Amino acid sequence: MASSSLRHYSFQVFRDVPPLRQLRRQLVLDKKTVGFVPTMGALHEGHLSLIRQAATENTDVFVSIYVNPTQFGVTEDLSSYPRTWDSDVAKLEQLNDEFARLGGETGRITALLAPTSKVMYPTLPPSSEIDGDGSFVTITPLSRKLEGASRPVFFRGVATVCMKLFNLVQADRAYFGQKDVQQTVVIKRMVQDFHVDTEIKIGETVREHDGLAMSSRNVYLGQRRRAVGLVLYTALKAAENAYDSGKVARSDILDAANSVTSQVLSEQQALSPSTRALYEVDYISLADPDTLDEVDSIDPTKGAIISGAIKMTPLEESKPGEDCGLGDGQVPVRLIDNLIFKPRA
Repeated sequence: MASSSLRHYSFQVFRDVPPLRQLRRQLVLDKKTVGFVPTMGALHEGHLSLIRQAATENTDVFVSIYVNPTQFGVTEDLSSYPRTWDSDVAKLEQLNDEFARLGGETGRITALLAPTSKVMYPTLPPSSEIDGDGSFVTITPLSRKLEGASRPVFFRGVATVCMKLFNLVQADRAYFGQKDVQQTVVIKRMVQDFHVDTEIKIGETVREHDGLAMSSRNVYLGQRRRAVGLVLYTALKAAENAYDSGKVARSDILDAANSVTSQVLSEQQALSPSTRALYEVDYISLADPDTLDEVDSIDPTKGAIISGAIKMTPLEESKPGEDCGLGDGQVPVRLIDNLIFKPRA
């Protein structure tokens, strides 16, 4: 990253805070607006769609690339998270070329913030211990539910790094993807409770042609686990079909989803180790869209969120020449997804 960061880009690359703030002050004086897209890199079409949305609604777009250590638990492998600086900046350059062709109809990416952990955590080394020392932002009880039940420090890390980034960028609007639905609820609550003067905008989940939600971690799946990993989306769609058919009882909705995950797992277990891909269901949730509390029955005037997480376990055996993904099929892959049940008129 060091050598490539010296190249000239169509946007400014910031490693530290003072020059970023100097640019931000100038943009305020020039009456420009800033849209902010925070990322951990490994950019895919989901990120790019958020940047496009930001460019249509602001004169300037700031993007951050920072793999935040405090949202990884002590048992989670921070080092395995994909880091793809060269391809990331190439994609941002392509976007700016695309925006330039549109003339004055859209904004531009003008800043890429790529700080070190010493910049982001200036006084104490970042801690992933549950009771670790540090200056943290905690949003409870939201952060203890769903993903937070399995990953207890995750949303503390997310809220903390987003608060830091919001303070640095002072954006008019910040953009997040619907795929990480609990994250969007936590960030909205944080902004409301701490009077952060940044509007939170949510972009729709961007999916592959077969419905798999785009994620930076998909590169680890490989062909076999990717095909089976579609089970989560299929299960959530079955639950959505139950809701669309008029059902509102929790048991009816979740039974539709659970029957899909159970059937596919049984089919995989019946196959040989060299041909199957196994997974564990962490949770499938039917929750209130505002509080993320589990609901016994869907209020048709509010709708609900159906969400879930599965862990694709490492391949037991691989075949010669098989596409096993980054890490040769030995990296566990956690997949999350959700669908929004809209209120009925």
